[in-house]
Amino acid sequence: MTKNIKHGVVHKTPKDLKESIFSNNALEKWNNLTPLARNEWICWIESAKKDDTRHRRIQIAQSKLLDGDKRPCCWPGCPHRKEQQ
Repeated sequence: MTKNIKHGVVHKTPKDLKESIFSNNALEKWNNLTPLARNEWICWIESAKKDDTRHRRIQIAQSKLLDGDKRPCCWPGCPHRKEQQ
């Protein structure tokens, strides 16, 4: 069985986030998000400057996705999306 994961509007889902989504059975919840919501999660994770921050954000994302959250809390939004409009 092939696991197809959806991406954001601007950003592709990075490998480490994909692995987390697959290993935590969050694929259905991830794929049910809107493309804009996926974009916000990806950008929030990729904006981390340190590896430990990125790792922590992936853990937070997987937990919040499983809890039903649709977007990262307290995130002003992806600045890259505005460039694409």
